[in-house]
Amino acid sequence: MKGLKIIVLAKQVPDTRNVGKDAMKSDGTINRAALPAIFNPEDLNALEQALRLKDKYKGSTVSIVTMGPGRAADIVREGLFRGADNGYLLTDRAFAGSDTLATSYALSCAIKKIEPFDIIISGRQAIDGDTAQVGPQVAEKLDLPQVTYAEEIISVENKIVNIKRRLERGVEIVSSPMPVLITVNGSAADCRVRNSKLLMKYKHAKTVSELQNESDDYIKLQKERTYLQIKEWNVSDVSADKEALGLSGSPTKVKQIDNVVLQAKESKKLTSDDKDIDFLIKELVENHTIG
Repeated sequence: MKGLKIIVLAKQVPDTRNVGKDAMKSDGTINRAALPAIFNPEDLNALEQALRLKDKYKGSTVSIVTMGPGRAADIVREGLFRGADNGYLLTDRAFAGSDTLATSYALSCAIKKIEPFDIIISGRQAIDGDTAQVGPQVAEKLDLPQVTYAEEIISVENKIVNIKRRLERGVEIVSSPMPVLITVNGSAADCRVRNSKLLMKYKHAKTVSELQNESDDYIKLQKERTYLQIKEWNVSDVSADKEALGLSGSPTKVKQIDNVVLQAKESKKLTSDDKDIDFLIKELVENHTIG
Protein backbone atom coordinates (compact mmCIF):
# COMPACT_ATOMS: atom_id res chain seq x y z
CA MET A 1 0.00 0.00 0.00
CA LYS A 2 1.25 3.48 -0.83
CA GLY A 3 1.93 5.99 1.92
CA LEU A 4 -0.92 7.91 3.55
CA LYS A 5 -1.30 11.68 3.50
CA ILE A 6 -2.42 12.57 7.00
CA ILE A 7 -3.47 15.97 8.35
CA VAL A 8 -3.59 16.60 12.10
CA LEU A 9 -5.72 19.51 13.34
CA ALA A 10 -4.10 20.90 16.47
CA LYS A 11 -4.79 23.88 18.67
CA GLN A 12 -2.78 26.01 21.05
CA VAL A 13 -4.98 26.50 24.11
CA PRO A 14 -4.70 28.47 27.36
CA ASP A 15 -3.69 26.32 30.30
CA THR A 16 -6.98 26.12 32.18
CA ARG A 17 -5.14 24.99 35.32
CA ASN A 18 -3.99 28.62 35.70
CA VAL A 19 -7.18 30.57 35.11
CA GLY A 20 -7.29 33.90 36.95
CA LYS A 21 -9.48 36.99 37.06
CA ASP A 22 -8.03 38.34 33.82
CA ALA A 23 -8.74 35.18 31.82
CA MET A 24 -11.76 36.64 30.00
CA LYS A 25 -12.18 39.89 28.08
CA SER A 26 -15.22 42.12 28.40
CA ASP A 27 -16.63 40.83 25.09
CA GLY A 28 -16.68 37.24 26.42
CA THR A 29 -13.66 36.01 24.47
CA ILE A 30 -10.61 34.45 26.11
CA ASN A 31 -7.72 36.73 27.00
CA ARG A 32 -5.06 34.38 25.65
CA ALA A 33 -2.23 36.79 26.45
CA ALA A 34 -2.96 36.41 30.17
CA LEU A 35 -2.64 32.62 30.24
CA PRO A 36 0.20 30.18 29.52
CA ALA A 37 -0.28 28.43 26.17
CA ILE A 38 -0.05 24.66 25.72
CA PHE A 39 -0.69 21.99 23.06
CA ASN A 40 -4.31 20.89 23.45
CA PRO A 41 -4.08 17.51 25.25
CA GLU A 42 -6.43 15.47 23.04
CA ASP A 43 -4.76 16.86 19.92
CA LEU A 44 -1.58 15.23 21.21
CA ASN A 45 -3.48 11.93 21.36
CA ALA A 46 -4.53 12.56 17.75
CA LEU A 47 -0.93 13.28 16.73
CA GLU A 48 0.20 9.97 18.21
CA GLN A 49 -2.37 8.08 16.16
CA ALA A 50 -1.13 9.85 13.03
CA LEU A 51 2.50 9.05 13.85
CA ARG A 52 1.65 5.38 14.42
CA LEU A 53 0.12 5.23 10.95
CA LYS A 54 3.25 6.88 9.57
CA ASP A 55 5.40 4.26 11.30
CA LYS A 56 3.24 1.42 9.99
CA TYR A 57 2.80 2.51 6.37
CA LYS A 58 6.02 3.55 4.66
CA GLY A 59 5.94 6.76 2.65
CA SER A 60 3.23 8.32 4.82
CA THR A 61 3.42 12.01 5.76
CA VAL A 62 1.92 13.93 8.67
CA SER A 63 1.07 17.63 8.36
CA ILE A 64 0.06 19.83 11.30
CA VAL A 65 -2.60 22.51 10.71
CA THR A 66 -3.31 25.08 13.41
CA MET A 67 -5.07 28.44 13.63
CA GLY A 68 -4.14 31.20 16.02
CA PRO A 69 -1.85 34.16 16.70
CA GLY A 70 1.80 34.13 15.69
CA ARG A 71 2.89 32.28 18.82
CA ALA A 72 0.78 29.28 17.74
CA ALA A 73 3.71 28.36 15.49
CA ASP A 74 5.02 26.68 18.66
CA ILE A 75 2.37 23.99 18.10
CA VAL A 76 3.73 23.23 14.64
CA ARG A 77 7.29 23.03 15.99
CA GLU A 78 6.15 20.73 18.78
CA GLY A 79 4.60 18.46 16.18
CA LEU A 80 7.82 18.47 14.16
CA PHE A 81 9.85 17.59 17.26
CA ARG A 82 7.66 14.52 17.77
CA GLY A 83 7.67 13.23 14.19
CA ALA A 84 5.42 15.34 11.92
CA ASP A 85 6.80 16.29 8.50
CA ASN A 86 5.53 19.84 8.01
CA GLY A 87 3.03 22.35 9.26
CA TYR A 88 0.71 25.23 8.43
CA LEU A 89 -0.23 28.20 10.59
CA LEU A 90 -3.43 30.13 9.83
CA THR A 91 -2.95 33.54 11.36
CA ASP A 92 -4.79 36.78 10.62
CA ARG A 93 -6.55 39.43 12.69
CA ALA A 94 -9.72 38.43 10.86
CA PHE A 95 -9.63 35.01 12.57
CA ALA A 96 -9.77 36.54 16.08
CA GLY A 97 -12.87 35.72 18.12
CA SER A 98 -13.97 32.84 15.88
CA ASP A 99 -16.38 30.34 17.44
CA THR A 100 -16.50 26.70 16.32
CA LEU A 101 -18.46 27.49 13.16
CA ALA A 102 -16.03 30.18 11.97
CA THR A 103 -13.01 28.10 13.04
CA SER A 104 -14.16 25.02 11.15
CA TYR A 105 -14.80 27.18 8.08
CA ALA A 106 -11.25 28.59 8.17
CA LEU A 107 -9.72 25.15 8.69
CA SER A 108 -11.77 23.64 5.86
CA CYS A 109 -10.56 26.39 3.51
CA ALA A 110 -6.95 25.61 4.43
CA ILE A 111 -7.46 21.87 3.97
CA LYS A 112 -8.91 22.42 0.51
CA LYS A 113 -5.69 24.18 -0.39
CA ILE A 114 -3.60 21.29 0.98
CA GLU A 115 -5.53 18.58 -0.90
CA PRO A 116 -5.25 15.71 -1.66
CA PHE A 117 -5.28 13.89 1.69
CA ASP A 118 -6.37 10.51 3.01
CA ILE A 119 -7.10 11.03 6.71
CA ILE A 120 -7.72 14.07 8.91
CA ILE A 121 -7.26 13.47 12.63
CA SER A 122 -8.07 15.84 15.48
CA GLY A 123 -8.62 15.69 19.20
CA ARG A 124 -12.19 15.16 20.36
CA GLN A 125 -12.35 18.63 21.88
CA ALA A 126 -10.25 21.54 23.14
CA ILE A 127 -9.97 22.28 26.86
CA ASP A 128 -10.75 25.99 26.34
CA GLY A 129 -14.22 25.29 24.94
CA ASP A 130 -15.12 21.62 25.50
CA THR A 131 -17.60 21.73 22.63
CA ALA A 132 -16.32 18.79 20.51
CA GLN A 133 -17.78 20.60 17.49
CA VAL A 134 -14.84 21.70 15.32
CA GLY A 135 -13.84 18.26 14.04
CA PRO A 136 -17.36 17.22 12.99
CA GLN A 137 -18.04 20.66 11.48
CA VAL A 138 -14.88 20.46 9.37
CA ALA A 139 -16.04 17.04 8.14
CA GLU A 140 -19.44 18.47 7.19
CA LYS A 141 -17.91 21.40 5.32
CA LEU A 142 -15.61 19.06 3.38
CA ASP A 143 -18.42 16.51 2.83
CA LEU A 144 -16.40 13.76 4.51
CA PRO A 145 -17.46 10.72 6.54
CA GLN A 146 -16.51 11.14 10.19
CA VAL A 147 -15.75 8.82 13.07
CA THR A 148 -15.76 10.35 16.55
CA TYR A 149 -14.57 9.13 19.98
CA ALA A 150 -11.77 7.08 18.43
CA GLU A 151 -9.36 5.36 20.80
CA GLU A 152 -7.21 3.61 18.22
CA ILE A 153 -6.83 3.59 14.45
CA ILE A 154 -6.29 -0.13 14.00
CA SER A 155 -5.45 -0.48 10.30
CA VAL A 156 -5.88 0.80 6.77
CA GLU A 157 -6.69 -1.76 4.07
CA ASN A 158 -7.90 -1.19 0.50
CA LYS A 159 -8.77 2.45 1.26
CA ILE A 160 -10.81 1.40 4.31
CA VAL A 161 -9.86 2.61 7.80
CA ASN A 162 -10.68 0.36 10.78
CA ILE A 163 -11.16 2.25 14.02
CA LYS A 164 -11.79 1.35 17.65
CA ARG A 165 -14.21 3.73 19.38
CA ARG A 166 -14.56 4.19 23.14
CA LEU A 167 -18.17 4.96 24.09
CA GLU A 168 -19.94 5.39 27.42
CA ARG A 169 -21.19 1.80 27.49
CA GLY A 170 -18.34 -0.03 25.84
CA VAL A 171 -16.16 -0.34 22.77
CA GLU A 172 -17.00 -0.83 19.10
CA ILE A 173 -14.99 -1.38 15.93
CA VAL A 174 -16.11 0.59 12.87
CA SER A 175 -14.87 0.96 9.30
CA SER A 176 -14.90 3.99 7.03
CA PRO A 177 -13.80 4.71 3.47
CA MET A 178 -11.10 7.30 2.87
CA PRO A 179 -10.85 10.23 2.91
CA VAL A 180 -12.24 10.45 6.43
CA LEU A 181 -12.08 12.72 9.47
CA ILE A 182 -11.46 11.07 12.85
CA THR A 183 -11.63 12.67 16.31
CA VAL A 184 -9.64 11.04 19.09
CA ASN A 185 -10.45 10.61 22.78
CA GLY A 186 -8.12 11.41 25.66
CA SER A 187 -8.28 7.69 26.51
CA ALA A 188 -6.16 6.97 23.41
CA ALA A 189 -2.43 6.37 23.72
CA ASP A 190 -0.37 9.30 24.99
CA CYS A 191 1.79 11.06 22.44
CA ARG A 192 5.43 10.10 22.25
CA VAL A 193 7.98 12.51 23.67
CA ARG A 194 10.17 14.79 21.61
CA ASN A 195 12.85 13.10 19.55
CA SER A 196 16.27 14.62 20.25
CA LYS A 197 17.41 14.34 16.62
CA LEU A 198 14.21 15.96 15.36
CA LEU A 199 14.55 18.68 17.99
CA MET A 200 17.98 19.57 16.64
CA LYS A 201 16.75 19.34 13.04
CA TYR A 202 13.70 21.60 13.44
CA LYS A 203 14.69 23.95 16.27
CA HIS A 204 15.09 26.80 13.76
CA ALA A 205 11.83 26.09 11.90
CA LYS A 206 9.95 29.39 11.67
CA THR A 207 7.17 31.25 9.90
CA VAL A 208 7.81 34.24 7.64
CA SER A 209 6.62 36.59 10.40
CA GLU A 210 9.00 35.08 12.93
CA LEU A 211 11.91 35.46 10.49
CA GLN A 212 11.35 39.22 10.41
CA ASN A 213 12.84 39.38 13.88
CA GLU A 214 15.81 37.16 13.06
CA SER A 215 19.26 37.87 11.68
CA ASP A 216 20.33 37.39 8.07
CA ASP A 217 22.02 34.12 9.08
CA TYR A 218 18.71 32.48 9.95
CA ILE A 219 17.03 33.77 6.78
CA LYS A 220 19.87 32.28 4.74
CA LEU A 221 19.54 29.02 6.66
CA GLN A 222 15.83 28.82 5.82
CA LYS A 223 16.51 29.31 2.12
CA GLU A 224 19.08 26.51 2.19
CA ARG A 225 16.93 24.13 4.22
CA THR A 226 13.37 24.47 2.94
CA TYR A 227 12.08 21.94 5.50
CA LEU A 228 12.54 24.69 8.13
CA GLN A 229 9.85 26.84 6.53
CA ILE A 230 6.54 26.75 8.42
CA LYS A 231 3.89 27.85 5.96
CA GLU A 232 1.97 30.88 7.20
CA TRP A 233 -1.40 31.62 5.61
CA ASN A 234 -3.81 34.53 6.04
CA VAL A 235 -7.43 34.90 4.95
CA SER A 236 -6.53 35.68 1.34
CA ASP A 237 -4.11 32.76 1.11
CA VAL A 238 -6.90 30.26 1.84
CA SER A 239 -9.54 32.15 -0.21
CA ALA A 240 -11.84 32.59 2.77
CA ASP A 241 -14.73 35.03 3.15
CA LYS A 242 -13.91 37.53 5.93
CA GLU A 243 -17.57 37.86 6.82
CA ALA A 244 -17.66 34.16 7.75
CA LEU A 245 -14.74 34.57 10.17
CA GLY A 246 -14.10 36.15 13.54
CA LEU A 247 -16.90 37.67 15.58
CA SER A 248 -18.93 38.57 12.47
CA GLY A 249 -19.00 34.92 11.39
CA SER A 250 -19.65 33.53 14.86
CA PRO A 251 -23.29 33.06 15.88
CA THR A 252 -22.20 31.97 19.37
CA LYS A 253 -22.38 34.95 21.75
CA VAL A 254 -21.32 35.02 25.41
CA LYS A 255 -24.08 36.65 27.47
CA GLN A 256 -22.56 36.44 30.92
CA ILE A 257 -19.37 35.32 32.64
CA ASP A 258 -19.38 34.02 36.20
CA ASN A 259 -16.22 33.58 38.22
CA VAL A 260 -16.76 30.39 40.24
CA VAL A 261 -14.46 29.81 43.20
CA LEU A 262 -14.54 26.38 44.81
CA GLN A 263 -13.84 26.38 48.53
CA ALA A 264 -13.25 23.49 50.88
CA LYS A 265 -15.72 23.56 53.75
CA GLU A 266 -16.34 21.00 56.48
CA SER A 267 -14.23 17.87 56.01
CA LYS A 268 -13.78 14.57 57.81
CA LYS A 269 -10.78 12.32 57.80
CA LEU A 270 -11.62 8.63 57.55
CA THR A 271 -9.45 5.56 57.71
CA SER A 272 -9.90 2.10 56.22
CA ASP A 273 -11.25 0.88 59.55
CA ASP A 274 -14.59 -0.95 59.32
CA LYS A 275 -16.23 1.51 61.71
CA ASP A 276 -15.23 4.51 59.57
CA ILE A 277 -16.44 2.81 56.40
CA ASP A 278 -19.78 1.92 58.06
CA PHE A 279 -20.13 5.52 59.26
CA LEU A 280 -19.47 6.90 55.75
CA ILE A 281 -22.01 4.59 54.10
CA LYS A 282 -24.72 5.51 56.63
CA GLU A 283 -24.07 9.22 56.15
CA LEU A 284 -24.19 8.95 52.33
CA VAL A 285 -27.49 7.05 52.55
CA GLU A 286 -28.99 9.58 54.98
CA ASN A 287 -28.19 12.56 52.76
CA HIS A 288 -29.37 10.63 49.66
CA THR A 289 -25.99 10.72 47.94
CA ILE A 290 -26.44 6.98 47.44
CA GLY A 291 -29.44 4.70 47.87
